[in-house]
Amino acid sequence: MPLIQMSILEGRSKEAKKAAMKEVTDAVVRTLGVPPETVRVLIYEMPKEHWSVGGISKADESN
Repeated sequence: MPLIQMSILEGRSKEAKKAAMKEVTDAVVRTLGVPPETVRVLIYEMPKEHWSVGGISKADESN
């Protein structure tokens, strides 16, 4: 039972997240040769102020 965990910034549409889960599932099925019903995909949405790159918060990036 593959378990895929994705951490993404909040703000993406429900449709975009649904499409990402489908594409990730398809890739795991194709590469690992497992049935799709055994694949678990979890999305963790993070507020921009909880994510930084190079010490700069994504919330502060545009300021």
